[in-house]
Amino acid sequence: MDDHSVASLLARAQSGDTRAFSELVATHRRPMWAVTLRITGNEHDAQDAMQDALVAAWQNLDKFRGDSAIGTWLYRIAANAALAVVRKRREVPVDEVPDYAGGPDIGDRVADRDMVQVALRALPDQFREAIVLREVGDLTYDAIAAHQGVPVATVKTRLNRARKMLLEELTKLRAGA
Repeated sequence: MDDHSVASLLARAQSGDTRAFSELVATHRRPMWAVTLRITGNEHDAQDAMQDALVAAWQNLDKFRGDSAIGTWLYRIAANAALAVVRKRREVPVDEVPDYAGGPDIGDRVADRDMVQVALRALPDQFREAIVLREVGDLTYDAIAAHQGVPVATVKTRLNRARKMLLEELTKLRAGA
């Protein structure tokens, strides 16, 4: 979608056009979902966070100033909504992995994905948020810094530490498997 189309949809959505809002967020739903899923760690909470994010985006659309891309703004809202859900529940049970028929490759992929989810849950909120926004949301260091209200150097430090912590957690989980 070109800048003119985005600007037109944004103006219409800010005027109350729900169809324009739907079109505006359509291209960002998957990355928003990925951000909420990675931060919350399970589909149920991610669904709650996604719904909260879309409602918040609609209700605050008039506050969007255009300082960043609409996608970046939506990812921030999704991350905030996911963190709010995480803060509400603090302790997350590990989801049971369904027993799919499909061979060992699917099982291994599911197990790996679940292991990453468990490892992500072990990270402190600000580290988990930073790494998810960077790796899943594909946000720049500047965008993450603005979102978290910290200098870019702090974001780089958090990402470096988050990656090390993830590696340690994954190593522990694999050793215990």
